[in-house]
Amino acid sequence: MKNAFIIFALTLIMAVLPSCEASDVMDKPSALHETRSISYEGVEVTVVIDKPAIEEVDVLVLFHGTVVYDVNLIQAANNILGRFRELTDRDDVMLVSVAYPGEHKLLGDNITEAEAALLWVKHVAGTDLNVTIRKIFLAGHSQGGYLVTRLNTMHATDGVIANAPGPLNLVYRCYLEESGRIEPGAACNKLNAAYGTTAENPEAYRARSLLRFTSGYQSDILFVQGLDDSPIHMSSWPMFKQLVTACTDCAGREFLEIDGGSHGALFDSPVAGAAFNEFINR
Repeated sequence: MKNAFIIFALTLIMAVLPSCEASDVMDKPSALHETRSISYEGVEVTVVIDKPAIEEVDVLVLFHGTVVYDVNLIQAANNILGRFRELTDRDDVMLVSVAYPGEHKLLGDNITEAEAALLWVKHVAGTDLNVTIRKIFLAGHSQGGYLVTRLNTMHATDGVIANAPGPLNLVYRCYLEESGRIEPGAACNKLNAAYGTTAENPEAYRARSLLRFTSGYQSDILFVQGLDDSPIHMSSWPMFKQLVTACTDCAGREFLEIDGGSHGALFDSPVAGAAFNEFINR
């Protein structure tokens, strides 16, 4: 009888051990790379998430440059995610790349989807992804830089990085298109259809230009600008820099100008890459 009891007890122990090991495996955080539709207060937007297999992360919320056709949004979101993954020197950062729409919107109206993505990360992502979020940074390139700069006037984060943000001056850019000096583009065409020409309604164009958003920054921001960017962009850059520098109600502002740098200076310049990592590591 005693031997039978011992055999029975050992059988129970052996049966329990595998289930404990399985539970341990289930509790361990796992890596995640997926595209999903998220929603915050009724506003939907698609994001690409790249999460390392750890329990606590800092988050970079990323915004790509201009995409003419929305069918290409996911590719653009993945591309910018890849560039920032290569840029960061840390393995404890979760990337959330926002595929904000543009094809059927006036330039700047997609701030609604950009804001929804940020607020989802702030208030929902930790629970949805079973991760503890320590810090949240915004980072954007070109029109993505425009969006993160505008978001910085709306919500506080742990810091913002804007590479070649724009358009800076839609009055000037769209005037050049209207006068046939440069090829017409979708953004100015849509503004023209909604508001008329830059001569007829210049304020409508000014209201959407980044030159209008140079105050009220709630968090520290790093601007990176290649000085060999396009002439149209660079014609307004000194004024933008002057206005931001003169801001009296802004958090910290840093400008990194890269001699010989082009539109993608943040990703091409080792100096810019080092400044980016220093900014998110402090």
